[in-house]
Amino acid sequence: MLPSRADEASVDCLEGAAALSRDGERARDTLDSIGDAVVCTDLAGRITYLNAVAESMTGWVRQEACGRLFEEVLNLVEGTSRAAAPNPLALAIRQDGPAALNANSVLIARHGREFAIEDTAAPIRDRRGQVVGAVMVFRDVSAARSLSLQMLHLAHHDFLTGLPNRLLLNERLSQTIASAHRHRKSLAVMFLDIDGFKGVNDSLGHVVGDLLLQSVARRLVACVRGSDTVSRQGGDEFVVLLAELSHPEDAAHVARKIVTESKSPHQIGEHLLPAAVSIGIAVYPVDGVDAATLLNNADLALLAVKAEGGGAFRFFGAPPTGAGPG
Repeated sequence: MLPSRADEASVDCLEGAAALSRDGERARDTLDSIGDAVVCTDLAGRITYLNAVAESMTGWVRQEACGRLFEEVLNLVEGTSRAAAPNPLALAIRQDGPAALNANSVLIARHGREFAIEDTAAPIRDRRGQVVGAVMVFRDVSAARSLSLQMLHLAHHDFLTGLPNRLLLNERLSQTIASAHRHRKSLAVMFLDIDGFKGVNDSLGHVVGDLLLQSVARRLVACVRGSDTVSRQGGDEFVVLLAELSHPEDAAHVARKIVTESKSPHQIGEHLLPAAVSIGIAVYPVDGVDAATLLNNADLALLAVKAEGGGAFRFFGAPPTGAGPG
């Protein structure tokens, strides 16, 4: 007996379903074998699919995650503010096109581990072109982002002391000048160096000299506010930026404190080393209204202190009788 057309149609449907099932399994196998995480949602924002990498990074297994809202499974925050990051899949559906998280986004997994991630999201369309959901592909970039931050830190900080370097000081000084101008405040720039430092290097070597510089740096930081900046310019030269002073005389108080503290010797290994400092001070706006002028005038004041024997501080333009720790 020949098969009817209905029987043939039934067989065709079964074969088609089997083919679709095989295609679906093949697609899932493919997505599970790639190195990026893949997450899909429907139009309501509920999870419809996680691949193996997404399971590992989120801490959710596929069967448990499916049907849950995207925000419940993927806890995304801004890396700096820690505020909740916008849902890139919802954005892709809303604007009917590609979307992405901000560059500093972080995924907080179910088990608490954090991943710096980069992603792309796009709407999913059916065969008729209708948007039926969205897909997000993302990857762990924690190592790359950490390396980038390390390189940025090295570009702006002194390798020996960890203090801001000349580049970062100039940026902060320009910003502080702008702020002082807006709020009609003063600021002070202190240029200082260590008296007799060359003798330490020559007699005890650069290793001991470096340890002494690190000790001096720590002591300087302890003498100023958290809003101030201590910078190493190179060699035994440091610059201290005192931000938004109520009165220029406040700079003299800080300078006196630094000079006094510097007269206590530093314990470097078996050596008890002196490291008295000389300080030249320039005040905004009376001694300059830009970074270069203030630094130059503070340096000139420092040279005047050194010429008088060192171990003291002096304001730019002050007569010799006005110098000293007072």
